Amino acid sequence: MGITYKSSGVDIDAGEETVRRIAAAVKSTHSPLVLNEIGGFGALFDAGFKDYEAPVLVSSVDGVGTKLKVATLYGKHDTVGQDLVNHCVNDILTTGAKPLFFLDYFATGSLNPDIAEQVILGFVKACTENGCALIGGETAEMPGMYAPAEYDIAGTIVGIVEKSRILNKENVREGDVLIGLPSTGLHTNGFSLARAVLLPHFDLHARIDDLEGTLGEALLAVHRSYFPAVHPLLAGGTVHALSHITGGGIIGNTMRVIPKHLALDIDWSAWQRPRLFSMIQELGAVPEEDMRRTFNLGVGMIVVADAGAESSILAGLATEKPFVIGRITAA
Repeated sequence: MGITYKSSGVDIDAGEETVRRIAAAVKSTHSPLVLNEIGGFGALFDAGFKDYEAPVLVSSVDGVGTKLKVATLYGKHDTVGQDLVNHCVNDILTTGAKPLFFLDYFATGSLNPDIAEQVILGFVKACTENGCALIGGETAEMPGMYAPAEYDIAGTIVGIVEKSRILNKENVREGDVLIGLPSTGLHTNGFSLARAVLLPHFDLHARIDDLEGTLGEALLAVHRSYFPAVHPLLAGGTVHALSHITGGGIIGNTMRVIPKHLALDIDWSAWQRPRLFSMIQELGAVPEEDMRRTFNLGVGMIVVADAGAESSILAGLATEKPFVIGRITAA
């Protein structure tokens, strides 16, 4: 018998089984604006946008990095899909946009329908929570490119914002307050450093009292979506900018959303860092500068707001347990 596609490492049957398993769940995220069924060569979305005078589409693409290594080692794959969607939702939220639809890419060395199903159902869960349609995706089996048990994921999101309501850094001014919203852990950044420090000392399944669970659970805590809490506050015009704290840390990301003639005055003692971050710093003797540039340090989103609206915004975000971390100053 000659060489077949399956014997060379690609199992079409496994791909079809994966689609069969996830089809109903994916379809559940669709609204009447999704105009075609799953399985076409392209996804169709109604762009009438009747509720907008000047609709602007906002897009972003991202991955979750080496957090996938932790998921594979720990054997838990139902959270990384949520991480990816929520990360992308937060990114476009910084413009004032709400999500419309999401497309995913899942690549692996050897397709395991059980793992693929867990990951994709994570996409479905987060899309549902964010009011976003999972409109299309690609599953690629690439033996030789990835080890059999390895996989990678990436996603593209498209959202919408009224042109007159786009968050513009030019609205930020001296005296604005910086309000931090807690992260749920590392979110999706800094895992290469975290793994290098922690895994030589701890098994992922080890229960660590300071973390209230296993190390694996702490590292795989789902990247939080701030859209449901933050987006309703934007209509008032008192929120001038939003900073999603990813790679680059608090300063690196927040400087992206303020004018060059302004600066940040951060009170680093304004909140207590979650124990996971101090463990990494202590065990690895990681310099403070590296910690601040690599991790969110417990702050997942920063709201830059008019100082006069500080109390009302803190009240509006009460369920998120916000805290003031600083001010905008002259450079």
